[in-house]
Amino acid sequence: MKKIITLTLVLIALSSSIKAQQDAMFTHYMYNTLWLNPAYAGTRDALTLTGIHRSQWVGFDGAPIDQTLTMHSPILNGKMGVGLSILNDKIGPTKSTIIALDVDYQIKLDAKSKLSFGLKGLANFYNNNINALKLDNQNDVAFAENTQRILPNTGAGVYYFRERFYAGISVPKLFENKFNTSSLNATSKEQRHYFLILGTVFNLSKDIKLKPTCFIKATQAAPLQGDVTANFILKDKYILGAMYRTGDGVGVLLGYNITEQFTVGYSFDWSMANTTGKYNNGSHEIMLRYDLISKTKAKIKSPRFF
Repeated sequence: MKKIITLTLVLIALSSSIKAQQDAMFTHYMYNTLWLNPAYAGTRDALTLTGIHRSQWVGFDGAPIDQTLTMHSPILNGKMGVGLSILNDKIGPTKSTIIALDVDYQIKLDAKSKLSFGLKGLANFYNNNINALKLDNQNDVAFAENTQRILPNTGAGVYYFRERFYAGISVPKLFENKFNTSSLNATSKEQRHYFLILGTVFNLSKDIKLKPTCFIKATQAAPLQGDVTANFILKDKYILGAMYRTGDGVGVLLGYNITEQFTVGYSFDWSMANTTGKYNNGSHEIMLRYDLISKTKAKIKSPRFF
């Protein structure tokens, strides 16, 4: 118990010096682990399907809108896992659809824990329709040409997990592809992101569990950013949580385990930054997750909190 409390305090302390956001963000990041780390594939002892929709900065013209759909399953009696991820990302005139395939190899360290090594292969179908912008000068040559590209990439990750704890590091996109081959501007290319995820679960009482998690994001030439979340699980059915995103915002999360297999969730977060917070009505997310358990299993072997 002392080690768990110490971990939670360390995560909170780290958050005080972490700022900013560079890639598509999700308040439900703890349910979007496959997209973040390919080594997560197949770690739930079931074929798992998860969908998340995020409307960010509602009321702000051109604000980000994102959806992810992931599915993954163990194979070879849990020695490996495979997964498929699809991400739609729209910001103003820019749209990206990313399709990724994931595979990992899992090593059993002892009776309760495993270490997984994963690889991700993906393609980004990128479309920048700048002709759709309304300009004061419609003849501006800088906005005369749309960009459509297919950007292949690869990523890697390591993931350690047991029933009530996980930790992972990953780089989902190793290559920094240029969006426009004629541009030398660093901002016109994909930036390499480094992710660290941590989480645990412990009992506060017979009917109440606390699940603290942390998600730290780093990329070159941008401030570090972290999400710190605390979810309370009531009677293994109801989920109530709070989130703090360094340098950006705070939020609340609600969830309900309809059955052992089916979970729904909702979150609302709002920006504390004066540059964005006063121009929008906050951000909303909806999450659905379903574990398809084979007929040979009456239920999942043990609870899967992650």
